[in-house]
Amino acid sequence: MNSSIIRRDFIKTVTAGSITLGLTDKFADSVLFPDPDSRRIGIIGLDTSHSVAFTKALNDPSADPAFLGYKVVAAYPKGSNDIKSSVDRIPGYTEDVKKLGVEIVNTIDNLLPKVDCVLLETNDGRLHLGQAIPVLKSGKRMFIDKPVAASLSDTIAIYDAAKYYKVPVFSSSSLRYIDGVKEISGGSIGKILGADTYSPATLEPTHPDLFWYGVHGVETLFTVMGTGCKTVTRTFTEEFDKVVGTWKDGRIGTFRGIRSGKSDYGGTVFGEKGIAVLGKYSGYNPLLLKIVEFFSNGILPVSPEETIEIFAFMAAADESKMKGGIPVETEKLLAKARKQAMKIKFE
Repeated sequence: MNSSIIRRDFIKTVTAGSITLGLTDKFADSVLFPDPDSRRIGIIGLDTSHSVAFTKALNDPSADPAFLGYKVVAAYPKGSNDIKSSVDRIPGYTEDVKKLGVEIVNTIDNLLPKVDCVLLETNDGRLHLGQAIPVLKSGKRMFIDKPVAASLSDTIAIYDAAKYYKVPVFSSSSLRYIDGVKEISGGSIGKILGADTYSPATLEPTHPDLFWYGVHGVETLFTVMGTGCKTVTRTFTEEFDKVVGTWKDGRIGTFRGIRSGKSDYGGTVFGEKGIAVLGKYSGYNPLLLKIVEFFSNGILPVSPEETIEIFAFMAAADESKMKGGIPVETEKLLAKARKQAMKIKFE
């Protein structure tokens, strides 16, 4: 059967006019989870410091017992083809992980038989869809580092492919686990009425503006606000961004992107019972713990619906900028991106 027909029929079944993909805590009852003793991790992309940081944390002989014995055993180093900051890192980071006992392979196809699950770390989101498909076809669980992709349509297509192949996949910034979020989510200030977050927002010409780095602060915003953003308005200067989202229930959340002066991560959250200031960024380990738990049990720490909406928010911010700062409706962008995603073959 023609693969484009298979994909078209699948998308009609899955999306049916909504971004909901039927992926809640358990990815699907029919997913065959790997042997819990299968803990070999493979990395795709050695052009980001995350690859080295994750490998050091997992392969350290005195690693945190919470990491469940998972270990990085092999890596495919290829990352971006043309982002100089990424290309220049590959030789050094390759040597760094080799010293930690990691085998270097020359293709993704050679990587997959050696591992049980995958960290897709390539810095260049334009490559993620093409790199993710063989992993999903192999049935191996995968974490995709930020950005999920370099377009909203590719982001949707990756999750469509995950559903099609019945393989759980998730993505998250480590800023989702910034100090204070857990307590706020637990009700420490009551119902969340609004939030203002901030992070560095350096730009990369090959990616939509906020996809490259502002995504970290945007993820923090959605971590506390949840889904349901209706419109997005962006004010842009060379040094700063101010993006305002209006949620369907009337709440307002804002993101401030920093490109000048002191950079940091944080925010203020407004609740029914109090106002809380988010604490300091606490490093990679809280995210890494969620990753190994996911590799072990197949439960998604972040729903595809929320991640897709994060990228819709950022895509809408780009469109608002191009249109002089007018409000942009996220649902219209999502509808357009879904149509584009339907044309992408993943067989």
